[in-house]
Amino acid sequence: MTFDFSSIFFIVIALMALQPLLMGRWYAMRRAQAIRAVEKEHGTRVITMIHRQERRSLFGFAVSRHIDLEDAQTVIAAIKDTPDDTPIDLIIHTPGGIVLAAMQIARAVEAHPAKVTAYVPVYAMSGGTLIALAADEIVMGEFSVLGPIDPQILGLPAASIVRARDSKPVADVFDLTLVLADVSEKAVAQVKRGAVELLTPRLDQPAAETIAEKLTGGYWTHDYALTATEAKALGLPVS
Repeated sequence: MTFDFSSIFFIVIALMALQPLLMGRWYAMRRAQAIRAVEKEHGTRVITMIHRQERRSLFGFAVSRHIDLEDAQTVIAAIKDTPDDTPIDLIIHTPGGIVLAAMQIARAVEAHPAKVTAYVPVYAMSGGTLIALAADEIVMGEFSVLGPIDPQILGLPAASIVRARDSKPVADVFDLTLVLADVSEKAVAQVKRGAVELLTPRLDQPAAETIAEKLTGGYWTHDYALTATEAKALGLPVS
């Protein structure tokens, strides 16, 4: 069998196109082996929600992930498939995402009868922190971080939009700012109420409201890195 230059060229292109798929399969297999090992050692069900930027396709485009409604369906299904008496190790690595999806996952975590431990190896920001609030225990490493859960409206902090409206007489505020401030107040109240709901099974109402206010009230920038020491000082069950 002979190969001319064009045949070799197309074979190389085909191999380059298949390489991301093959590597993805390889990493998935290694990940599954690691998960099975942890489950065997801990006697738990391991569920992962890992969002990271990966280079895929022939041209190496970066694909970023965040918490979305598809994640909610997948994680909730995994939780519901776990026997009631089996503890869950939930590994969270995410920059955050849609509040609705994060809240759905968090409620499923809170509803699981056995202990749920949220592991944060690097970061669980925004919606990831909201999910972690529902766990019985949050395990963080030396450099792991959580983040504020203050909602963002059109990319702007909701709490800051409200402050901007309140900083001047209402007659001097643009109508759009008034609308955004109205939406922002509702968003902050909704997320705060959700955080309190997730925290109250383990904390009393005043403590839960204090933590929820701190995390939703715009006291930090949205990308503030909340260390294990700070999270523990807030009253979160961090170890």
